[in-house]
Amino acid sequence: MTDRDKDAEILVLRHQIAVLERRLARKKMRFTAADRALLAALLHRLPLMALRRMRLLVRPATVLRWHRDQAVGRHAARSQPERPGRPPTVRSIRLLGLVRENPSWGYRRVHDELLVLGVKVAASTVWEIPKDAGIDPAPERASTT
Repeated sequence: MTDRDKDAEILVLRHQIAVLERRLARKKMRFTAADRALLAALLHRLPLMALRRMRLLVRPATVLRWHRDQAVGRHAARSQPERPGRPPTVRSIRLLGLVRENPSWGYRRVHDELLVLGVKVAASTVWEIPKDAGIDPAPERASTT
């Protein structure tokens, strides 16, 4: 074993002793998130033969799962969107006068025309914009023409 591996093994064993001393009164062993993170980080660096020789409080598979969970959590934290929720509708869509200029078009036709123009917007949004502008859905406007 290299000195680095020996140092990591010693740190792991010392940390486990500290956990045992802290939790001696409890019947069931419970590791805190900090304990799991430290053990996963230290044991991840050790070779497999060194892990097999060590007497751990948990199985090596458990430590590997902790390490995977730690990596997943780190990736999930980086992948969070800056602005949660639905993205705002582009202002230029609201300025299009398709509904007023074509009173015989229904909302579905307006939605299709926006798609032809390359504007990706939900059909429900196309329905909401004229509604918010005070344009009533006439019976002939409710379906395609």
